[in-house]
Amino acid sequence: MSAPILVTGGTGTLGSQVVPLLRGAGQEVRVLTRHAREPEPGIEYVACNLLGGQGIEAALEGVEVVLHLAGGAKGDDVATRNLATAAAKAGVRHLVYISVVAADKLPIGYFKAKLGAALAVAESGVPWTTLRAAQFHEFVLTAVSTMAKLPVVPVPGGLRFQPVDSRDVAERLVELALGAPQGRVPDLVGPKVYALGDLSREHLRATGKRRPKLPVRIPGKAGRAYRAAENLTLEGALVAGRSWEDFLAERAAEAAGATKAA
Repeated sequence: MSAPILVTGGTGTLGSQVVPLLRGAGQEVRVLTRHAREPEPGIEYVACNLLGGQGIEAALEGVEVVLHLAGGAKGDDVATRNLATAAAKAGVRHLVYISVVAADKLPIGYFKAKLGAALAVAESGVPWTTLRAAQFHEFVLTAVSTMAKLPVVPVPGGLRFQPVDSRDVAERLVELALGAPQGRVPDLVGPKVYALGDLSREHLRATGKRRPKLPVRIPGKAGRAYRAAENLTLEGALVAGRSWEDFLAERAAEAAGATKAA
């Protein structure tokens, strides 16, 4: 029996797509969870607290490859350092980490934590691979859906995204995890750059809503960074195939199918 691949964040948006791909490639998978769960064919669930450090050593027992997908609003750097330190002690031979485009450029707490996490991986002594990806379509959908609930939709000037499909990211991560460590690999982005106002407009059109829009200015260092497109990777990135329009069309088809079924 081959050593299991340990996946953190295996039940999240990304992990729930990565785990079936690993199983399809014939890999045994061990998934970290906050609470114990019953196993499934080829999948073991292990309770662990990365931020607090409880249960990491046991979760790493017999593991050679770790796919670190877990993340949150705070504490990514601390949780990742705990994992990376334990992985080094356990003799892990490949640690794969998913980060975010522009983690080293945006003066925002989330991005600083992601940069700290990537540094923890690189400094761990474990052979590693780090992939930076653009914002997922699901993240953008949450943002524009929230704004669409307001009577007037705010449109921050200069704020652009190059959203990527999480399925494309999952496929790339599995490819990397099954290969040799590569260090930092090219960023993965979507096929098109959109102003936030355009993303909102497409969502409103897809959902049949109408809202007036109000241009607003993002202040401070963050605003300057976004207006300078420092949150984007415009050169040297891998470009995924599934677009924002594709994603919205699929969601609309799913909603229509659910309505008919009901």
